[in-house]
Parts: sequence; C-alpha cells; structure tokens
Amino acid sequence: MVDSASAGEQREDFCRDSLQLNKDLEKMTEQMENISVHLSWMAYDMVVQHTDPQLGKSLKRLEDEYLHCEAVILGFADKKHADVHSAVVNQKAAQE
Repeated sequence: MVDSASAGEQREDFCRDSLQLNKDLEKMTEQMENISVHLSWMAYDMVVQHTDPQLGKSLKRLEDEYLHCEAVILGFADKKHADVHSAVVNQKAAQE
C-alpha cells in the first residue's frame, strides 16, 4: 500500500517536472527565435549599408544634426561650443 502511494507521488512529481521542463524549453526556444530574428535584421541592415554608400552618408549627417540639436538644447548656444560638444561625443562613441 505504501509502495503504491509512493509510486503515485513519484508519477505526479514526474508529470509536474515534465510540465515545468516543457515550459522552460518552450521559453528558451522562443528566446532563441527572437535572437535569431534580431540577428537576421542586423545582418540585413549591414548588407544594406554596405551596398548603398549614400545610406552611410545620410546616417552620418543625421547623427551630426542630432548632436548639433542636442548641443543647442543643452545650452551650448554658440557654434564653437556645439562643435566641441559634438567632437567629445564622437570621441566617446569611437572609444566604445
């Protein structure tokens, strides 16, 4: 009698563990799918940038304009200070 109760508990534990394992595996699979999609988009973006040189130039111009606007908003009213701020930000970005 004790053995059958113990066997029943073991089956329940096994079922519970199996369900948890399935949930964990499903979650991990979903995470890997998301990573795969992200990597695919990154690869696509790199191909587009390498095949279209104008895009790189446009992105650089957009970044420069953003830095200029940021400098004005932060209070660097004159162009000299804005240029210095942009140079510092570019230097930091290059180091990263």
